[in-house]
Amino acid sequence: MDSSPNVTWQEGTLSRERRWHALQARGATVWITGLPSSGKSTVGAAVEERLVEEGRGAYLLDGDNLRCGICGDLGFSRDDREANVYRVGELAGLFADSGAVAIVALVSPYERTRREVRERHERDGLPFFEVFVDTPLSICAERDPKGLYARALAGDLDGFTGIDDPYEPPLRPDLQLTPDLAVPLAVDAVLELLQTRLPAETLTTVGASIRP
Repeated sequence: MDSSPNVTWQEGTLSRERRWHALQARGATVWITGLPSSGKSTVGAAVEERLVEEGRGAYLLDGDNLRCGICGDLGFSRDDREANVYRVGELAGLFADSGAVAIVALVSPYERTRREVRERHERDGLPFFEVFVDTPLSICAERDPKGLYARALAGDLDGFTGIDDPYEPPLRPDLQLTPDLAVPLAVDAVLELLQTRLPAETLTTVGASIRP
């Protein structure tokens, strides 16, 4: 994302390495993507709950909730969907930099924007894990808790992801979850991913603080 004019990044006095060492915590972003009604929010909330109960700093950034506030000015054109992903990616990076696990539950339908968010995290030395909730369209439409699929199929809702707007599945997700996996087992899989990919050495090998 571009910076505003006439601003300069303000360095703090606390490095990421000192922060994470003092907190005995390692920040990261877990980016949960999938079709609408695939189960992203359910899995994300359960992961957040488990992490916090285990004494880890974690916070769920849910797509619908963010559109009630920080992303509420965005619509659903391709440009706005991309801006939504970039904005949430920046927010997740700040949470991760603080030492928390940012859990993003967001449709984020376009592969390029998800890749660019990952690349931004990697440039900033922040772990990023893409979790694909691979629920088939037919099952998502059957669930349809908000009635959006029904409206889109009836022609009452334009530009709905999976119906008349594309969803581009991840090419190489760090973890793929299928609908036959019960939520507790899905949570176990996410936590195992974090445990195996965030070794203890991370505390002493973190990079520079996040930059704009």
